[in-house]
Amino acid sequence: MTENEFPMPVDGLLPHRPPMKLVDRLLEQDGPNGVVEAEVRPDNPLLEKDGRLTEVALVEMMAQSYAVIKGLADKKLGKPVKEGFLVAVKKLKFLGIIKVGDRVRIAVNLVADLDGFGVVDGRVTCGDKLVAEGNFRVYVP
Repeated sequence: MTENEFPMPVDGLLPHRPPMKLVDRLLEQDGPNGVVEAEVRPDNPLLEKDGRLTEVALVEMMAQSYAVIKGLADKKLGKPVKEGFLVAVKKLKFLGIIKVGDRVRIAVNLVADLDGFGVVDGRVTCGDKLVAEGNFRVYVP
């Protein structure tokens, strides 16, 4: 598989490892924007006891999705994948419940990049249902 064939596994495109690697495949990439897919597995450390995914996990999935896209861009330039930091979350709306076995898509769009600080819009869908959306800030030194 080449760096331009989709879908592609996210392994090697972000610094996260199980059990904190919450995303699985990069489906689309257009510059700093893209769509990532994730399946909610029973070993996910951010599950409630009843099998529902916590809201924090949805934010982390959005941040990891951006990390995957940034990691692919770095890899294409021959650079190592950098570790980044989620530094702020704004205007976040949780509109549905995700549970074990659900497959979600996470769309992220870079709004601004200011000296390593990225402003990103994210949307999480399950099937045709919007589950979460919001804006977050990341820092990738």
